[in-house]
Amino acid sequence: MIDRLKPKSEFSRNVLTLMTGTTIAQAIPIAITPILTRLYSPEDFGLLSIFVGVSMMAGSVANGRYELAIILPEKDDDAINIAALGLLIATVFSLLLFISVIFLNEEIISLLGNQEISFWLYFIPFVVWMTGLYNVLNYLNIRKKCYRDIAKATIYKSTAMAAVQLLYGFIRSGASGLISGQIAAQVLANYRLTINSKKNYTLKSINFERQMILAKRYIKFPKYSMWAGLANTSSTHLISVLISAVYSLGILGFYSLTLRALGMPAAMISSAVGQVFLEQATKEKNETGTAEKVFNQTLIKLFLISSPMFFILYWFVEDVFIIAFGPDWYIAGEYAQLLIPLFFVRFFVSPLTMMNVIFNKNEVGMYWQFALLFLQVFLIFGAEYLQLSFKEYLEVMVSIISIHYLVILMIMSRYNRMDTKNV
Repeated sequence: MIDRLKPKSEFSRNVLTLMTGTTIAQAIPIAITPILTRLYSPEDFGLLSIFVGVSMMAGSVANGRYELAIILPEKDDDAINIAALGLLIATVFSLLLFISVIFLNEEIISLLGNQEISFWLYFIPFVVWMTGLYNVLNYLNIRKKCYRDIAKATIYKSTAMAAVQLLYGFIRSGASGLISGQIAAQVLANYRLTINSKKNYTLKSINFERQMILAKRYIKFPKYSMWAGLANTSSTHLISVLISAVYSLGILGFYSLTLRALGMPAAMISSAVGQVFLEQATKEKNETGTAEKVFNQTLIKLFLISSPMFFILYWFVEDVFIIAFGPDWYIAGEYAQLLIPLFFVRFFVSPLTMMNVIFNKNEVGMYWQFALLFLQVFLIFGAEYLQLSFKEYLEVMVSIISIHYLVILMIMSRYNRMDTKNV
């Protein structure tokens, strides 16, 4: 009976491995969130959201997006050199960021519109470097199909974050515990993946001259994917900063709890599928010139899994939030109900955006991501101009951004019908 229930295909087994890790990893912070909402205020969560937002936006371009190219070359020596190149870029970028924080601290605070972030600005360059390291290590492990180790690292990451946030919250109030947990999580995850990468790759093969050759070969990643990645991250995290400025830090806190409780689990599961999809679809394309089979199978599976899940959640999410997080957080439940249609669409579209990498259509991904960022910024400032309430803003935003995601899905589906000579 147990053998029959086990996934038969390699793709399904790999997805299950990553999803198991991400499920456990997300269960930990979700399980402690009802405690955290009683230890920290909406303003504390809002400050955390600003810190994470700035760190994630900078971290998304820390490697010049060369980490995406690690899985592409046939030789492991080339892969480790691409990884070294990405880490070198992250190091230089983080140092420049640290210098900027030292000399432009007041200007950055004024731009963010929050004085409380001042102290934590000095930690952002370190977090950005750790993010760059994690990106490189993650794709080195994907290349070797070390999905079990990636899953373990994800669990360690969540455990460290939860432990620090809880312990600190019981000792003193303020956002320091939330932010410290975020930093500790990044350190522990990198430690786990570093140990695994040393076993599978030879560091002696790292050569600067070879890195420069590979940098030119995969120049499309910093030329297109880097900006697409920045636009993608900014469309989420820049909006958090703008919500604080246009509305309030408290509203941002309620909104960030919604993303923490619903958006992050959905995004991490979707990301796990995307990582496996990248490896499997690349393999199919190299063998047949198309990724149609894996693309269609993945789309159907994601849609069938997510449809009943989000439909049921839509009707009960407000009550769930009140019971789980306390009556003071009921507003977050209202925001969650409004956002569920967008979470649903993103769940089955986001993993498939790896098609832009597989078919070397990085420029398409870049244009689409910049359009997404433009729409997000336009909508938040439009809401301010029209004096819309935050709920009214969410209703409009969810409708427009959901359509935008469906557009890129249609575009990517056409790649499989293109002449493979032109891909």
